[in-house]
Amino acid sequence: MAIFLTKDSKIIVQGMTGSQGRKHTQRMLDAGSQVVGGVTPGKGGQTVDFGGASLPVFGSVAESMAVTGADVSVVFVPPRFAKAAVLEAIDAVIGLIVVITEGIPVHDTAAFCAHASATGLATNPVGTRIVGPNCPGVISPGASNAGIIPADITGPGRIGLVSKSGTLTYQMMFELRDIGFSTCVGIGGDPVIGTTHIDALQAFEDDPDTAAVVMIGEIGGDAEERAADYIKANITKPVIGYIAGFTAPEGKTMGHAGAIVSGSSGTAAAKKDALEAAGVQVGTTPSGTAELTREVMKSLS
Repeated sequence: MAIFLTKDSKIIVQGMTGSQGRKHTQRMLDAGSQVVGGVTPGKGGQTVDFGGASLPVFGSVAESMAVTGADVSVVFVPPRFAKAAVLEAIDAVIGLIVVITEGIPVHDTAAFCAHASATGLATNPVGTRIVGPNCPGVISPGASNAGIIPADITGPGRIGLVSKSGTLTYQMMFELRDIGFSTCVGIGGDPVIGTTHIDALQAFEDDPDTAAVVMIGEIGGDAEERAADYIKANITKPVIGYIAGFTAPEGKTMGHAGAIVSGSSGTAAAKKDALEAAGVQVGTTPSGTAELTREVMKSLS
C-alpha cells in the first residue's frame, strides 16, 4: 500500500524536453514508473527517446490526459513559467501535481495553491493535490517514483516519511533501508507549500500498511508546532520526529526560504518541545532519529 502514488499511477512530465526534464524522466523510467508522456507548449507531436522507449510530447496537459489517462504531473518548468504550468494542470483536473522547481515567487505559489483548492471544490470532489514546490517529489519504493528522489537507496516497507528537506529525506531512507518505506513525501521547505506535514500524517494514518511515521522538519515558521497539535488530537500511529537546525544562529536565514528564526519562535528547541508534548519521540541527529525509528518498529513486530 502507498499514499498519493501507486504502481498504477500514470505520470506526465511538464518540461520533459528540457535538460532536467529529460534527465529525471529517464531516472523515473529506470525506477519502473509509468511515465506516459511529456508536455511542452509548441512541441506537441514530437517524441523523445529514452533508452529505447519513445515518449510522446503533447502541447497541453488536457491533451496528454485525454490520450494517455495520466493522473500525475511532475513539473520541471523554470520558475517564471511554473505558475502557468501548474494552473494549466489544475484546470485539466489532474489528481496530483509534483512541483520540483525551486525559486518560484511565493505569491505565484500562493496563487496556484489557492486555485487548486477553489477548483477542487468546484469541479472535482477529490481535488488536485499539489506537492511542493521546491521539493524532491514522492516515491513509493518498488511501485512508482515521481520526482528526483533516488530510487535505489531503499526498498518497500512499513515506514511512512514526510520531510521538508530533500537531502535528509535521502539520508533517512538510506539509514532505514533494511526496514523500508511505504511512501516518502518531500513536501519542500518554502513558506507556502501545497501538501503539508498534517496532510501526509493523516494519509499515513489512513494507510493500513504504514505502521509508523517519520516526520522531518526544520527551523522557521510554525508548521511543526501545528503538526504536533494535530498528532495529539488525531494520529494513533507512532510518530518519530527530527528538526534540522539545532545549531543555527538566531535571526539568520538558513537554506530554505522558510527557515528563518525570530526570537524563540520557530527554533528547533521549541519545535522539539511541542512534538514531545504530543507524544512524539524526537531525535537530535538524523542517525539518532533513525535509531529511534528502528526501536519503534521492533516494538511493533
